[in-house]
Amino acid sequence: MNYLAHLHLGGPAPQQLLGSLYGDFVKGELAGRFPPVLEASIRLHRHIDRYTDSHPLVLAALARFPRERRRFAGIVVDVFFDHCLARHWAAYAEQPLAQFTDDFYKVLLAEPELPGRLARIAPVMAADDWLGAYGDFATLEQVFAGIARRLSRPEGIAGVMVELERLYEPLLADFREFYPQLQAFARGQQSA
Repeated sequence: MNYLAHLHLGGPAPQQLLGSLYGDFVKGELAGRFPPVLEASIRLHRHIDRYTDSHPLVLAALARFPRERRRFAGIVVDVFFDHCLARHWAAYAEQPLAQFTDDFYKVLLAEPELPGRLARIAPVMAADDWLGAYGDFATLEQVFAGIARRLSRPEGIAGVMVELERLYEPLLADFREFYPQLQAFARGQQSA
């Protein structure tokens, strides 16, 4: 899952929101590096990633892509699933998406010590409403262009929008079946 799903699944408290996002920016052992709630949220992020990466519905979604795309299909599906969540937010959350993202951006921008690359991108993320923008399918092209710039083999993402247009409905069906299971998993991890 990508940023929006992790934030949605990680809990509403400020430290939970930050930890849910930090999971993509903090690597290695945690052991006391962060306050307990934030650290627990980073761990939840990692559990969600492992659960997602091995789930049969996600593996089936990845298999929809041509063989030459498979190495990058996980990235594509993560971003596309955030698109599905943003587009169908009301089916999975009570709070409107615009309010959720606005509340999160306030927490993010109020944090004086964001880790690594997150410190550089946070102002742009908030100003351009990256999370809300996921709901617009055309925005995904810009997202993939940004990802491609960070890849050692950017050609692995080239042309993916054409494939996503063709696979839109089956991948949306995969998301709709998978996401409630992921929500239940995340709730179970938080109560454990």
